[in-house]
Amino acid sequence: MFSGEAVADDRFAHLIHDIALLNSLGARLVLAHGARAQIEQRLTEREAVIHYVKELRVTDDAALAVVKEAVGTLRIEIEALLSMGLANSPMAGAGIRVASGNFVTAKPVGIRNGVDYCYTGEVRRVDADAIKQRLDDGAIVLLSPLGYSPTGEVFNLTALEVATATAIALGADKLLCLVEGRGLFDAHKDLMRQLTLAEAEQWLATQQTLNKANENEVASGILPSATLAEPFATALPCASELALYVTHAIQACRQGVRRAHLIDRHIDGALLLELFTRDGIGTLITADRYENMRKASIDDVGGILELIAPLEVEGVLVRRSRERLENEIDYFMVMERDGMVIACAALYPFEKERAAELACLAVHPTYRDSGRGEALLNAIEHHARQHGIQYLFALTTQTTHWFRERGFHSGKIEDLPIKRQRLYNYQRKSKVFIKAL
Repeated sequence: MFSGEAVADDRFAHLIHDIALLNSLGARLVLAHGARAQIEQRLTEREAVIHYVKELRVTDDAALAVVKEAVGTLRIEIEALLSMGLANSPMAGAGIRVASGNFVTAKPVGIRNGVDYCYTGEVRRVDADAIKQRLDDGAIVLLSPLGYSPTGEVFNLTALEVATATAIALGADKLLCLVEGRGLFDAHKDLMRQLTLAEAEQWLATQQTLNKANENEVASGILPSATLAEPFATALPCASELALYVTHAIQACRQGVRRAHLIDRHIDGALLLELFTRDGIGTLITADRYENMRKASIDDVGGILELIAPLEVEGVLVRRSRERLENEIDYFMVMERDGMVIACAALYPFEKERAAELACLAVHPTYRDSGRGEALLNAIEHHARQHGIQYLFALTTQTTHWFRERGFHSGKIEDLPIKRQRLYNYQRKSKVFIKAL
């Protein structure tokens, strides 16, 4: 979904090129475009009344004529740009097919709180089968913010509602929304790269609290506070607009869409960067567990080997062959992020001594200093306690400080279980650290 402002931007052609590239890679794309900026411009030029109630346009007969004109013009412009393919590339003039049509059935908003919204409507039904047929034919489907009634009336819709309803009807993998800001920020002005549905709902509740508090402070002559609503407070001017996007993202994810992305439209190549870099550049809202910790399986052997290989070369970890790792995989836990193993650790029990060795603790360089190693340690400790383990020990050559900071104290080789003493490598001269559970 992209707004009318995005279409009017000089960089819109770049977005079209990215869309054409995605289409060439086999992505099945449905585009929902807005037109508010173009509608406003035409209404202003004609000195017509621009009437909103609670941020929803009242579309009377005069406004509807302008809506049809603006939307029709935009649709033609977008189709023309897509017809160019990828300019100055081997795909120039590739002839991308674009399908538009009466895929969206609408109904009137009606009269609310005494206000007749006239031809302002809301989505009633999306013809998902017809859209899928066009996608199966290799076309990009382009949806305008208009809907049609069985009686032949035309209704003015919001592009965001059209996009959300269509994503739900299709069971889409992703709902991608190009927004005015980078995404959602926490109280420290750090971009929140991914949120569960519960976290997204908490952000919404926080915004409501923040907005209400600010309204009260403004009314009483006090400047808005920047310390309210931790940890999700935000000073973004477009917070209310973002809240609308978050609301629709939650709705989509609750009804079968796997992921919703809020992406800053002002970043050149934003769409590709969000889709083809592991952490993206915007905010991801997902009903899936984008990152989770679990017991390792045989399918994780390759990922673990790739993770620990550089540390083995540096001498931080003892070398493990694939065969050994396959035999010992049941002792491992992994942290997985979007299908990639980003951290691992092993727990080798010594039941007679009610002890266990914490070994092969590794975190991908990109995700170090983010608490993931400690999270793995906590999970290992919890698992050990459940199995009656009374103390953990670890052998290390280069990370002694890390273990000390997490409650381990120095030990001696003689403190290890007898069986483990026999396997001690005197050439490595690893230091022993012990932690009582």
